Amino acid sequence: MATHMSRCRTWSRVQRYGIAAYRKYSSGGGYPNISLSTPLPGIPKPVFASVDGQEKYETKITTLENGLKVASQNKFGEFCTVGVLVNSGSRHEAKYPSGIAHFLEKLAFSSTAQYGSKDEILLTLEKHGGICDCQTSRDTTMYAVSAEVKGLDTVVSLLSDAVLQPRLLDEELEMTRMAVRFELEDLNMRPDPEPLLTEMIHAAAYRGNTVGLPRFCPAENVDKIDKNVLHSYLRNYYRPERMVLAGVGIEHEQLVESARKYLLDVKPVWGTSSAPNVDLSVAQYTGGIVKMEKDMSDVSLGPTPIPELTHIMIGLESCSYLEDDFIPFAVLNMMMGGGGSFSAGGPGKGMFTRLYLNVLNRHHWMYNATSYHHSYEDSGLLCIHASADPRQVREMVEIITREFIQMGSSAGEVELERAKTQLKSMLMMNLESRPVIFEDVGRQVLSTGKRKLPHELCHLISSVTPGDIKRVTTKMLRSKPAVAALGDLMELPSYEHIQAALSSKDGRLPRTYRLFR
Repeated sequence: MATHMSRCRTWSRVQRYGIAAYRKYSSGGGYPNISLSTPLPGIPKPVFASVDGQEKYETKITTLENGLKVASQNKFGEFCTVGVLVNSGSRHEAKYPSGIAHFLEKLAFSSTAQYGSKDEILLTLEKHGGICDCQTSRDTTMYAVSAEVKGLDTVVSLLSDAVLQPRLLDEELEMTRMAVRFELEDLNMRPDPEPLLTEMIHAAAYRGNTVGLPRFCPAENVDKIDKNVLHSYLRNYYRPERMVLAGVGIEHEQLVESARKYLLDVKPVWGTSSAPNVDLSVAQYTGGIVKMEKDMSDVSLGPTPIPELTHIMIGLESCSYLEDDFIPFAVLNMMMGGGGSFSAGGPGKGMFTRLYLNVLNRHHWMYNATSYHHSYEDSGLLCIHASADPRQVREMVEIITREFIQMGSSAGEVELERAKTQLKSMLMMNLESRPVIFEDVGRQVLSTGKRKLPHELCHLISSVTPGDIKRVTTKMLRSKPAVAALGDLMELPSYEHIQAALSSKDGRLPRTYRLFR
């Protein structure tokens, strides 16, 4: 009986797929042999979503009566990211002790008028599957919450309380002082010097003004910052006309309704001032050098310690993100690319960028060569970070200055197209993430009052020509260099020699003759 049933099943498969499509296996079973390019029989034809490369949802912006902007971008899903962005950061601390933004970042989402402690806030968010975070940069402070869409009312209420009604208790300030001291200690001990070098290059490029002011609280200011200093700062900068409530994944009308309810007529805990004392200084690029002699021999101990390295960062003034040249500078930065010498290669890693081809592939002793582009509302900085053995610092500096000079040579068609494609790819991949869309919406609306959509940015990137790259490079090379140096600096060339190399035709350092080495 069992044999008869097995034969029946086999015959039904033969009838269904045909004898050619039926293959007998040694196990006695059978499997249909159908080409992967042929639709499976008996299966409904799939209907795929069409993609036109443009976002279906526009960014909607509403300005409330008190000057607060509400911006939203709808996105499919059950979760949303909502937050408040404030036009406030370390660049605004000229009239205050440096470190206030650093303190506010650590104090965010602590006890408020409505919530007795940070734990209460986290438990409230937990009911809606939510998390919160605060980040400060040189020009922006961002309070953000990701939670379920149905908890929007609670989220906006909580954000309003966290931004405008913090208690700033003595014990919270003391805990923040401990956290800041630990972070400063960690900054000087970590193997990755990039955050410290970024701080140093800004201090060199914008000496004592705006974005050159320290982002991390200096150790001598930790005890100077108290509740009165914070309230004085908040009274001037945490004003509705300097804020944006941004949301991604929610309906605009709902967000505006919640904003009116919780952010329109709320009196901040520090009171209001009729004439705010806001620092409107424009960034003044000065150029210069900041050096830190440091023993880097024991940075990373263990079975495979990192060798002793000297780190150099050289930068030149680029442009603000409000200027048309911002896009060509972004393409130039992508074209330079670079990375670490032990970075595993692969698609999208930029192994054909100039700093890989011309530097890391040719000079085995260089451990790192990476290009960075920092841009602000009134200035910008394009820099190259390089690291090598302390004995080869002079040679490393000359290689970097030569790369800066060669930026001015005409970019090859293939090289330029690759950089533009890579930039567009990075842009589109990053904007698949909801928190990244939130930050993009918030920052653009805060700085320009509107938002350029990804397809508009892609069009601008595609329009960049070799002539644009040459023009912005020529303009950049006219500025004085900013130099940051960390580690054993015995072989570091003088600032004047670096400046002379960047003014020459070939980027070579002036020859020096020493009687004794």
